[in-house]
Amino acid sequence: QVQLVESRGGLVQAGGSLKLSCIASGRTSSSYLMGWFRQGPGKERELVARISGSGGSTFYADSVKDRFTITRDNAKNTVYLQMNSLKPDDTAVYFCAASAKGYRYDYWGQGTQVTVSS
Repeated sequence: QVQLVESRGGLVQAGGSLKLSCIASGRTSSSYLMGWFRQGPGKERELVARISGSGGSTFYADSVKDRFTITRDNAKNTVYLQMNSLKPDDTAVYFCAASAKGYRYDYWGQGTQVTVSS
């Protein structure tokens, strides 16, 4: 089993920045694909960004490209999501997830609320 714990989100004004972290514990592996998802009010959960085990490959949703950056520190079993130029549309519960095989996400954090005020 792998446990994922996200850092506390928060309330930020539009245009501001926030950095989320997700610490993995248990039977974790640096080879796991890690992703950040979000679910806004009345919306479906969507993939925001993902990063390969080595950190050498990343993907971003179009809505966050050039504003968000995903990184990982395998020595600390931690993945980060740096969010800049935040918009009210970024308001959502953000989830960290881990994928052992790369085709589905097997483990999920409990989620953390990010609210962007206009």
